Amino acid sequence: MRFIKFPDELYRNCPQYVPALHSDQVKSLTKVSTLSYCKSRLWLALDGDGKVVGRICAAINPRYNELYNVRRVRFGWFDVIDDYEVAKLLFGAAEAWAKEQGMTEIHGPLYYNTLGKQGMLVEGFENIPPFNCIYNFAYYNRLVEQYGFEKECDWLQYEMVATPGVPAKARRVSELVQQRYNLQFADIDALKKDHAKVREFFDVYNRSFYGRVHNFIPFTDEEIEEEIKEVMPFISDKTSSIVLDENGNVAAFGIAFPSISKALQKAKGRLFPFGWFHILRAKHDYEVCDLMLNGAAPEWQGKGISAVYYRDIADKALKVGARRGISNPQIESNTAVNIWNDYEREPYMRRRCYIKKID
Repeated sequence: MRFIKFPDELYRNCPQYVPALHSDQVKSLTKVSTLSYCKSRLWLALDGDGKVVGRICAAINPRYNELYNVRRVRFGWFDVIDDYEVAKLLFGAAEAWAKEQGMTEIHGPLYYNTLGKQGMLVEGFENIPPFNCIYNFAYYNRLVEQYGFEKECDWLQYEMVATPGVPAKARRVSELVQQRYNLQFADIDALKKDHAKVREFFDVYNRSFYGRVHNFIPFTDEEIEEEIKEVMPFISDKTSSIVLDENGNVAAFGIAFPSISKALQKAKGRLFPFGWFHILRAKHDYEVCDLMLNGAAPEWQGKGISAVYYRDIADKALKVGARRGISNPQIESNTAVNIWNDYEREPYMRRRCYIKKID
């Protein structure tokens, strides 16, 4: 719990920081299904009085290393006071353990797999992040670069204005694509009751990102079942879109949730006594929506299908009274980010994955 609660103290006076629920952090660090095949270690840095001044988690995902033919350890849960000696101590401990495990590189901040928080914030410090994204002080980047880390990749996020709706050009393109391929929108509430269809959704998720998204690791069957239980109940027809082909197969998807970031700030890491109330109320407040996941089966990529589900999401956003949308992090080299060129949008955040050879 000292490991989990350290950021609460470090960011106590930061209005942008969004604390994770302590109970979710306990599960992520001790019980999540990905730990059935990943190795991990945690460290705390203490000052002379025994006060926590830094933390770090190092994790080795053997499936990732095998898929990409590398020997990398990933770091995450990295938080530290503005003191290079403390950062050096933490990274040194993570590197020493990784070297014992035969690793040759360290990169991060990353989660065990692809869906967790990743990417150190390098631009957009004035903004409040979506609940699934890292927030950090600007000095973190100076500390990691001083230690010898270099940029591996950047992810971009945009803020869209929802009230104008879908631009005329984008609407015409999306309607033409939908008619050409006889695409339909799934009834998400009905789909969630069909376990086979939900498994098909996650199969498309795996296939849409593998080989196309940097550092992506496909879900295992155990991870899929865990996500079905924990995530699917919150996916709603009010903000999300799942596109079916003419045979009723899942072709593409765009998943969005109402933002719970401010509710988590009020909860301060705790569900009780009042955290649950703030979060429950936020789930019905659609003023700001977080665009969490979007993708298309490989056979549908390059055919304009993203315009179809973005139109559907944008139309639904107007119906529920959304005013702004925050995009999920997308790697800057991914041409899919060009879809936002058709919408009224502004840069919101840039986040970075760093990498370093282990000495």
